[in-house]
Amino acid sequence: MTFPESTTAVVHIDLRTGAAALTTTQAVRDRVAEQLGRAGLPEPDHPLLLVTDTPAGLTGHQLQYELLSNYRAVGDTRILVLLVGSSPGSYAGGEEAYGPDRRLVRPATLRASTIGLVWAGDLRSARTALERPEPDDPASLAVLVDLLSVPDVFVRVLEDLGGLPDSVAAPGVRLLEQDLPPEVRDRAWRDALSRFAGEDGGGASPVTLPPAARLPEPLGALVSGREGRPHGHRQPNGPADLAHRTCADSLDRVDDDLVALRALPGLLSPARREALESDLDQARGHLDEFRALVERALQGSGSGAAAEAAARLGALGLRVPPAESAGERVGEGLRELARTLLDEGLALRSVAQHFTALAGRVEPVPGTALLHRLDDHSEEAVHRGSATEYAAPPRTPAAPLVLAGAAGLLGGLWQGALLPLALVVPLVFVTVAVWGARRLRTGRRTARWTVGPRVAAVAGAVAGAAAAYATAPPAWIGVPGLLAGLGLTAEAVRRLWRGVATSWAAGRGTTALRTALDGLDALLAELVREHWAAEERLYCADAARSVAGMLRATAAAADAQAVPEPAAPAGASASGPYGDEDWLSAPSALEDPGAETAHDGADDGDWAAAYTWESGPSANRDDPYAAPTDAYATPAPDNPYATPAPGDAYTTPAPDNPYATPAPKAASADTAPWEETTTTRTPRWLDREIGEGGPDLVATLAGDLRTTVMVAMHPYWGAVERGQAGALAVRRTEERVRDVLSEARHHLWHNGVLAPPRHPAEHRARTSAAGLLGTDSLKVAELMGQDTDGQAVVQLCSPEQGSLLSRDPEAARWIRFAPRTLQGEVETAWHKSGSPPPDGALWTSSGRYAGLIRLTPLRMGVVDTVLPRQGRGGSTRRDDTGGTGHTGHTGRTDGAHGTYSGAGAETGGDEGW
Repeated sequence: MTFPESTTAVVHIDLRTGAAALTTTQAVRDRVAEQLGRAGLPEPDHPLLLVTDTPAGLTGHQLQYELLSNYRAVGDTRILVLLVGSSPGSYAGGEEAYGPDRRLVRPATLRASTIGLVWAGDLRSARTALERPEPDDPASLAVLVDLLSVPDVFVRVLEDLGGLPDSVAAPGVRLLEQDLPPEVRDRAWRDALSRFAGEDGGGASPVTLPPAARLPEPLGALVSGREGRPHGHRQPNGPADLAHRTCADSLDRVDDDLVALRALPGLLSPARREALESDLDQARGHLDEFRALVERALQGSGSGAAAEAAARLGALGLRVPPAESAGERVGEGLRELARTLLDEGLALRSVAQHFTALAGRVEPVPGTALLHRLDDHSEEAVHRGSATEYAAPPRTPAAPLVLAGAAGLLGGLWQGALLPLALVVPLVFVTVAVWGARRLRTGRRTARWTVGPRVAAVAGAVAGAAAAYATAPPAWIGVPGLLAGLGLTAEAVRRLWRGVATSWAAGRGTTALRTALDGLDALLAELVREHWAAEERLYCADAARSVAGMLRATAAAADAQAVPEPAAPAGASASGPYGDEDWLSAPSALEDPGAETAHDGADDGDWAAAYTWESGPSANRDDPYAAPTDAYATPAPDNPYATPAPGDAYTTPAPDNPYATPAPKAASADTAPWEETTTTRTPRWLDREIGEGGPDLVATLAGDLRTTVMVAMHPYWGAVERGQAGALAVRRTEERVRDVLSEARHHLWHNGVLAPPRHPAEHRARTSAAGLLGTDSLKVAELMGQDTDGQAVVQLCSPEQGSLLSRDPEAARWIRFAPRTLQGEVETAWHKSGSPPPDGALWTSSGRYAGLIRLTPLRMGVVDTVLPRQGRGGSTRRDDTGGTGHTGHTGRTDGAHGTYSGAGAETGGDEGW
């Protein structure tokens, strides 16, 4: 027997209360669809149906079993029937009168290979001999049904039942439940939602995208192509290239004129200055022409399609490189970027900011949006950006000052009547300053000449005269000193003139014109880069902004889930874990079963919360084997084997009902504490280990939310790739996100935090029980490694049923199971303790339970399989093989009937009765 791995849900149907509503095929399908819809799951191809019934209901609900076994699906429908309570036995008026538990009568419909029966005659939930819970104690039954609803356990139990006689067994169990208190789970869930959504910073802190090399390939190509393409934007010998080259040649001639002007002949002759100004004016005209071409390019590329704009740029001599395959797989790249950022632990709003920044980096800027930058390269801006038109160098270099001082010192070595010759060098500096300022005169203003060298020359002359007066050198020493000073003066003047001429030329605009030409060309190159893959980049920017909006909407949905819901008003009835109340804070069935409310028979979705039957008359009084509809029906005269109804706690045995449970005496002042009954009961075969949450709890839940939301957004990425990521796609994605968040809530409530979500992150290992719950997995290893003896499990059967079990110890099937999350820890504990790992351990993908299940087959002849026929009333006759024949309303029209005995004999027609 094999089962597909895609099976993810077990549908529970309780025929003890809801059988009356399941009389048609559509009613059965509606019941199944209701539970699957509440869990946020589609209808599976291979349904798994867990049916809870009583042994008497096997024949009383034959119509329902036929409808369930004939449930139409793509694959096989697997059914596991959990029987609770005693079998009604045979009629007392027969030749042999058997008491309860002597025979288990089932219709032939349940003999299929895909159906198995588990008979728990008594759930044995009492921890002491003084406790007397009912055989179908609701709190214990809730745990057993919750365990069998784990798909892996369901499949394994059904497989093992297929290898037993008649596919029927009595269970024995020993369980360990590891979970969190509701308030801790509630707080962790809300903290995980808040961490998953992130805080809305309002854009105050800008984010930095990873480098283009680290971005997914489609996005990295768009970013690097926009920001780092080469400057080959002008076509050779095109209009733009010719205009740029003409202006550049004019500026080159200006540079040559400036070199000539900076020489000493430029100080003496005005021709070099005139040539510089003439070439400078010509360069301004050429720059204006190039600027006009740039303006036409900017204006002509601001409208129309990208192909039209590229054609207009090409007419101006500009070359837009082809986009090639840069725009392919943009949607895939955006999805990969989102997955990468989320895997790094970033919150949704932070990821949305990254996508907004990406949109800004790849979005093309139209040419008209660059027009305002032309003003930065106008003639007025050129003069504003240059130094003052007639300004001298901001500071005189140290070399001319030293040379001027040394020249004044050497030229001032005179004394006596020759002392006036010491003023020759300072007068030369003054004359050159006046002459140079007049040479660079423009209009009414002259260039300012620095006074530093003149002051240095005067100071040097004074120092030289003072030195000559103090030392009294020979008179002839002043002649070589003066000649040397004049030589130094010439070098100082050359340096000063070069600096002043350079400063004057810069003020006239030589440097600024060169800067303007480079700026205009860079603006033209930027325009070309903005038109490279314009359509692909615009699509990428729009898609990135759409994704950012989607992520922010998802964060808002997570915030809405994280807001504590208002407390329900007093007297309001709970609607179960699928309702709108704060289901995470609701008590579990194990903690307060007495507080559970009766549920409608059609509401099997909350099967783990309450297992009490509704009060009221029997649904089918014509059928002596139909399950009563009230909690524990009072035995009627025509149904001597019905379960007695409780009075205060348990019924007093009646003379006509020897199987009723005696009522304990009422608690009084003389009653010992251990004699008092309690309404909050945990079965003795269940140990509960409640943790307070581990250090990795919130981070793990937040990571599960990230993975789950990425799965919910999968169709949205397809819409992005198709260019249909509009409002409709966003709205549908928001609905899916809300659904998966609700599904995550249901998963957390139903399976606990140890079980991985429906869509786990394959690359991230699940953390340990200590990290999630704050508990140790050593107890799980010890429980799974226990020997298969009678003390390992608690057999869930009554004393009468115990005599019907097989005595062969090798016939029982053992199932050792635990959550797959704990597999590594448990196997490590076995290795450390030296215990050999048990064979066939089952590692479940969901559930909060770990432990042992023993399936003990029944003795041969205990199970009677009957083939009912169409009839108006029920009748029972004993066949020759010791079996029991039954007839009932099964909906058959062929009139066939017969009996299968426990030994396998079969008879047909009226001769078999």
